[in-house]
Amino acid sequence: MGDLRRRGVGFTSLRENLDTTTPGGRLVFHVFAALAEFIRELIVAGTREGLAAARERGRVGGRPTVATLEIIRAARDMLPNPEASVTSIAKLLSVSPGTLYNHIPDLRELRAAGRAHHELTAAEPQAS
Repeated sequence: MGDLRRRGVGFTSLRENLDTTTPGGRLVFHVFAALAEFIRELIVAGTREGLAAARERGRVGGRPTVATLEIIRAARDMLPNPEASVTSIAKLLSVSPGTLYNHIPDLRELRAAGRAHHELTAAEPQAS
């Protein structure tokens, strides 16, 4: 607001009769801004207190996770197979590919290791 004022720019509201080019108008504008900031901080503090109280009662917010330990284990077992895509593994386990990426931090490494192993075994000569 200070930069606009130095450049001679003001705000006049015809409906509320507020004119920031006058000292009284600037005072009212700053009072409204301070009240809005105060109310916002009260809302944020109340929200944080409410979430903390809910946590103490054992309530946890957010969407429930669909990735159980069994699903993660099954996915980790299937990921090294280069013939199965992440999407097909996710579909088979009834989760999204994003769920697998979120819950298996080394997913890309598992895939790469599986591809390397597959390439290595495919290059070995077959015994007759």
